[in-house]
Amino acid sequence: MNADGPQKLRVLHVIDSFDLGGAQTALLNLLRELDPARHVCEVACMHGRGVFWPEFEALQLPVHSLSPSKYAPFYLPRLAGVIARFRPDVVHCHLFGSNWIAKPLAALLGVPVRVNHDQCNDALRYESRAAFWLDRWTNRLSSHVCAVSRSTRDFLVRDEGLSPDRVSVVYNGVDLRRFEPPASRPRRPEWTVLGVGRLTDQKNFALFLEVLAGLSAAAVPVRGRIAGTGPQENALRAQARALGLEKRVEFLGHVTDTARLYAEADALLMPSRFEGTPLTALEAMAMRLPIVASRLDGLAEVLDSGRDALLVEPGDREGFVRALHRLWQEPALGDALALAAFEKAQTEYSARVMATRVESVYESCFREARG
Repeated sequence: MNADGPQKLRVLHVIDSFDLGGAQTALLNLLRELDPARHVCEVACMHGRGVFWPEFEALQLPVHSLSPSKYAPFYLPRLAGVIARFRPDVVHCHLFGSNWIAKPLAALLGVPVRVNHDQCNDALRYESRAAFWLDRWTNRLSSHVCAVSRSTRDFLVRDEGLSPDRVSVVYNGVDLRRFEPPASRPRRPEWTVLGVGRLTDQKNFALFLEVLAGLSAAAVPVRGRIAGTGPQENALRAQARALGLEKRVEFLGHVTDTARLYAEADALLMPSRFEGTPLTALEAMAMRLPIVASRLDGLAEVLDSGRDALLVEPGDREGFVRALHRLWQEPALGDALALAAFEKAQTEYSARVMATRVESVYESCFREARG
């Protein structure tokens, strides 16, 4: 305590980049909700600026880009300079690069609390033993780890050997002020299936296109809209042409106003290969948009198949086609699923709930470090 009231914790958030991704959206939502009476925040990305740079600047917090590119390691001395000037009580790392680089530097420079956010059971840790061991070693330097799903927490405890009391499940949260459902969702001549996310192997947009082709073959007047950028964009455009979908699929690139996309769609399709707790699903829940998704990891924790979504085994093309075809034939089913999902988002998956849990982690870790 001081004469002006409780001490404000100085928190430095470090993330790999401000490129398109769920972790960036989750961090924006967290920063909008952290109590300014209890925290003073700054944000640093390891390299570049990226599509989210303007949104982070709009928060009116100090924002730093530590290096012009991923392969120019200026981030080490520049991050050390930010830490020396800001003197954070907490360094909160988001994504692998910051976890592997910024967290050890923060420990070396004596930052008392080091928190990292683990967004999913990324395939990288299974495919690369070097990545697995590096992640395991650097997580030993964490005061606490926020895992966005129970499956992610189980991996960290079981496979990386972290103490269970140093890992908490902190689900991602959606900004309910930005995602409010439309008053109605009229039946349109074209039935619109939406996909949102990075155009990478994880999100499996190749299967998204195959499912659209299956719906078209079943005489569903379907239209696909894909919002996102990534390394697979050219290959996906070529696949759409090969499937005869060039007039049925729009590639929208990065879209800032995703709420409008959800409002204009009839269903969200997420055929992902792996996930944590994806913001795309939470946003669709808040927008009362019916969801068809892979039955895996955090998705299956958040969504209850048959109650608030339809879940399909990963990679099951025909299963995804059947699920979407059912929603097209039974609009009342989609309405019921979407309403149940909306009510769940309001009570369990808001950004405010996420921020409250993170604030508790900061404060308990800081008390322990001071003690």
